[in-house]
Amino acid sequence: MGIVAWIVLGLVAGAIAKILLPGRDPGGLIVTTLIGIAGAFVGGWLSAKLLHRTIGNHFFDLATWGAAIAGSLVLLVAYRILFGNCRD
Repeated sequence: MGIVAWIVLGLVAGAIAKILLPGRDPGGLIVTTLIGIAGAFVGGWLSAKLLHRTIGNHFFDLATWGAAIAGSLVLLVAYRILFGNCRD
């Protein structure tokens, strides 16, 4: 997959992570979207390095989507922990 496909995957994964983890985000929609994109990259990298599972070259691979969503969830939770009280 190319870089544009990973960005699109990250956008969708970030939206899915936001649906799975509702609530107020300190950064709003734009930061949540950027976290989704970064989560797709981090999830894919961790899946390849730690689980020794290569990420396929197909956009509709279930393992790729799972890794991207999981990475987005992890980054979203970490972001909320670090910056969650900034908007109170």
